[in-house]
Amino acid sequence: MRIDGQCHCGAVRFEAEIDPEAMSVCHCTDCQVLSGSPFRLSVPAAPASVRMTAQPPKFYVKTGDSGRRRRQYFCPECGSPIYSDDAEDDEGPRYIRWGAIRRRAELRPARQIWCRSAVTWLDAVPQLPGQDTE
Repeated sequence: MRIDGQCHCGAVRFEAEIDPEAMSVCHCTDCQVLSGSPFRLSVPAAPASVRMTAQPPKFYVKTGDSGRRRRQYFCPECGSPIYSDDAEDDEGPRYIRWGAIRRRAELRPARQIWCRSAVTWLDAVPQLPGQDTE
């Protein structure tokens, strides 16, 4: 599936080719902190299929709970997360962040990882009172 997306302010834009069946949910504590939510969604893309179409993102290197060094790419203007990759493997996949993908509503996660860090109340969210807008 061909996708495109951008950061919140539009300074960083990209295109990529993904397998929509490879979308995953990560419950690790790093993803909780980086996303500001109970989990983060991402989908892998081959490096050759990812093309930046505007300003390039910045990155920093973080050692994850797994011990792997990961580059976290983000917009230098608004801070939106764009993707991550393995700091020691330039040919490894780019894990594109679900929130940066324009057609994200079409993507459904197929698996979960780091479930031992999942919050215990996540199953209660569908029962919470809600409204269509604020």
